[in-house]
Amino acid sequence: MTSRIAVINAGSSSVKFAIYEATSEERCLFRGQIEGIGVAPRLTIANAKGGAVEDRAFSSEGFDHDAATRQILTAGAALMGGEPVVGFGHRVVHGGLRYDAPVRVTESVVNDLTKLVPLAPLHQPHNLAPIRTIMKVAPEIPQVACFDTAFHRSQSHLAQAFALPRRFADAGVRRYGFHGLSYEYLASRLNELAPELANGRVVMAHLGNGASMCALKDGRSVATTMGFTAVDGLMMGTRCGALDPGVILYMMQEHGMEPAAVEDLIYRQSGLLGVSGVSSDMRALRASPDPAAREAIALFVYRIVRELGSLIAALGGIDALVFSAGIGEHDALTRAEVVEGSRWTGAVINPERNARGDLRISADDSPVSVWAIPTDEERLIARHTAALLP
Repeated sequence: MTSRIAVINAGSSSVKFAIYEATSEERCLFRGQIEGIGVAPRLTIANAKGGAVEDRAFSSEGFDHDAATRQILTAGAALMGGEPVVGFGHRVVHGGLRYDAPVRVTESVVNDLTKLVPLAPLHQPHNLAPIRTIMKVAPEIPQVACFDTAFHRSQSHLAQAFALPRRFADAGVRRYGFHGLSYEYLASRLNELAPELANGRVVMAHLGNGASMCALKDGRSVATTMGFTAVDGLMMGTRCGALDPGVILYMMQEHGMEPAAVEDLIYRQSGLLGVSGVSSDMRALRASPDPAAREAIALFVYRIVRELGSLIAALGGIDALVFSAGIGEHDALTRAEVVEGSRWTGAVINPERNARGDLRISADDSPVSVWAIPTDEERLIARHTAALLP
């Protein structure tokens, strides 16, 4: 009998999950999600080859994250045909200052993580909801929390500091950084593909609906674009990225905007969606004839190029550039435009490799090696979970 590890990644309106064999190969057996929580919940599951296994809709009435988790547990048990789940691994966005590595979940840990909700109000409550449900439904099965902030705790004090009075830093106001699970996985993958680069000066670009970049040296985070919250740094699908604090003061003082309205604006109405007025989806923007869509793409690329220069400065140079996540992995034009905008680095893309989506997309004589590597946060969570099981 082979044991299984289940990985859960809960968002504001969805709960994604994956089931892995609890072996060193970390073979994924099934992936699925419940989307549309609160609106039109729908469960979809696919096998390892991408074949549809289940597709089922639910009534939205009373269907919250607790209900979604229970449905996933039921569906997962049926899929495994009696094979045991030996552990659940969870993505948790914020680990604060205390949690700088994956940890076995206890009531005390959940209480600690609940205190961090004000630091990640759009993510943390949803990350914790499935943990609480499983503690009720299957308290005997170990759970492991893996943190998006943990990878960045290797940064220097200066890289994490804001120029604010010290009392705010003492209260936890600092640059935490996010997407750490993605960067940790990509660092391990680059080490497999090109170990001579993995220990050098690398900039990674996690470009999706949420977007950030990270500078790594010797496989460790040196600097990153996201800061105290996941709205900082790059322009994103619906998030504005870096914004002069005076703009927010102006909105509140001159336009009478309440904090909740400002939050909605900078998290859900800005970015590619806000600038284009068309969509937050890069595929739709590429297909649109609207000049505002082209401007949104141009601004997205410009901000990436600007931040790339900053991260190279933090590293003192660059040996490799890695693209990943939805846009980074699949949009060859964005990759080409970023490298073209950064030609001062010497980086040169091979157009054929880039168009095919090869892993290494740089020209043979490029002094900076350029890659497009798929990220797999769920696999990394499964790996961490297995390591912490008894």
